[in-house]
Amino acid sequence: MSTVALAVTDGMLHFELALVCEVFGANPPGGADPWYRLSVCGPGAVRAGRFWLEPDHGLDRLARADTVIVPGWADIGQDPPAELIDAVRAAHEAGARVVSLCTGAFVLAAAGLLDGKRATTHWAHTRELAERHPRVTVDPDVLYVDNGSLLTSAGKAAAMDLCLHLVRLDHGSSIANTLARRLVVPPHRDGGQAQFITTPVPAPDNHPLAGLLPWVIQRLDRPLTVEDLARQARMSSRNLSRHFRSVTGTTPLQWLLAQRIGHAQELLESTDDTVDAIAAATGMGTATTLRRHFHRTVGVPPDTYRRTFRARARPGPDDGGPHRRCPA
Repeated sequence: MSTVALAVTDGMLHFELALVCEVFGANPPGGADPWYRLSVCGPGAVRAGRFWLEPDHGLDRLARADTVIVPGWADIGQDPPAELIDAVRAAHEAGARVVSLCTGAFVLAAAGLLDGKRATTHWAHTRELAERHPRVTVDPDVLYVDNGSLLTSAGKAAAMDLCLHLVRLDHGSSIANTLARRLVVPPHRDGGQAQFITTPVPAPDNHPLAGLLPWVIQRLDRPLTVEDLARQARMSSRNLSRHFRSVTGTTPLQWLLAQRIGHAQELLESTDDTVDAIAAATGMGTATTLRRHFHRTVGVPPDTYRRTFRARARPGPDDGGPHRRCPA
């Protein structure tokens, strides 16, 4: 069972605290066995917003966890507590995967863990993070950054995206999707997405594409075109593109490709199907086409992705270095 330690001190943001407890501390989604064992670690009773929290353990317990999560904290104008910085640094040196949510990145940066690495935080504080820690490459335009044993997220909803990303790494996309459905949140938003878009997002069942998107998801094995989508939606291709930009922030073809790639990732993780078979199941046509688009989108070829995911999801008995993963 993978242990997750939530590092808390006075001034932590209660949204991120509750989010971590909901994802890693609640009942596991069906099929997830074993699940995480969550502990809350702090120097004593701490205040988060209007709430008081009594930790289970002291900060020294962080060094015994597989994953350490540092939530956002309110007063970034002050240096993080030295005891928290030392405990987070010690945990990483002991081999823990260390994760920051929102402004928790200031703690990781103060511990020197992000030096020479790419990281993010809430867009409103990225400039200050970069100015205070010039050795950190701060990316203000992404939801989260995965450096392997060090991960950082932007604020609020992006913190949920990163938590689901961790579940997906540890247990696979099927379990992560089941959990996302229970939480009523999108199952997967790639970390490279922008932190915010200028157009409002409509209610899930109250937009012109509400009937079309599920229809497409059920037919990813077919060679769908923009014209096919427009015909199903009973609108012109031009109107379809306009609505897609408003609802999803991208074009119909880009959205469709993202769904195909996502489905390919699920099949690579959960089946032994050949790349040719997966190309057919995702509507990519040929293995060559799938490999080209997959490599460009994900950053590695499908075969490498499958090997990497299974190595993470099923560590051997000697696995325990600085990039530990819990068993699937």
